[in-house]
Amino acid sequence: MFDHLVSYLDSIRARDPAPRSRWEILLYPGVWAMALHRVAHWLFEADLFFLARLVNHFSRMITAIDIHPGAVIGRNLFIDHGFTVIGETAEIGDNVTIYQCVTLGGTNPTNGVPGKRHPTLRDNVIIGSGAQVIGPIEVGERARIGANAVVTDDVPEGATMIGMKARSTLVPVETWMRGFMPYGTPCDENTAPRPEDKRLIALEVQVKALHDELERLKAVDEDAARRSGTDS
Repeated sequence: MFDHLVSYLDSIRARDPAPRSRWEILLYPGVWAMALHRVAHWLFEADLFFLARLVNHFSRMITAIDIHPGAVIGRNLFIDHGFTVIGETAEIGDNVTIYQCVTLGGTNPTNGVPGKRHPTLRDNVIIGSGAQVIGPIEVGERARIGANAVVTDDVPEGATMIGMKARSTLVPVETWMRGFMPYGTPCDENTAPRPEDKRLIALEVQVKALHDELERLKAVDEDAARRSGTDS
């Protein structure tokens, strides 16, 4: 058990440069929320629903993180700061990172049957601050949900979703996003062009082609000048 705790704390330290020691991480509200959720979930699975809710409410009071006792959560979930809500039928894989003010919300069933209402997050997903992931959708492995994005459709493996309603940046994850991305939000220009940017991209290609042609002609002229000087 101690080894599991150390591994969990080290996984958080690998994703957060702020703490100076494991002891400091033990004070994180996300760590306390996860510890209390394990207790609440055990009670929920034993059909002790009132006690499970009691633990859940206590956890929410001291951490500002509301995790329904029924949510299924894998290893090394890191909730960075509070004000996060995770619904009853949410499923979260291993090594997932969730920043502040995130909602894993559910749809309102129209047939009166609860069923699966909340998202499923696969391994190594990152959810940026303020993001809203709604409904029984699946967020693929290593996907990133940018800050304040609103996601209501399935997210492909390795995609980065931004905006409201969220759209994919279509950046090939195998080329540059294997590492950890803080807040799940790309902060540089290494993203695929939007449709409105295609004209600018085409102009840039033309300018580069003209520049290359100019350099070629300059080289021809210099070579001709050298030949002329040698002949004289």
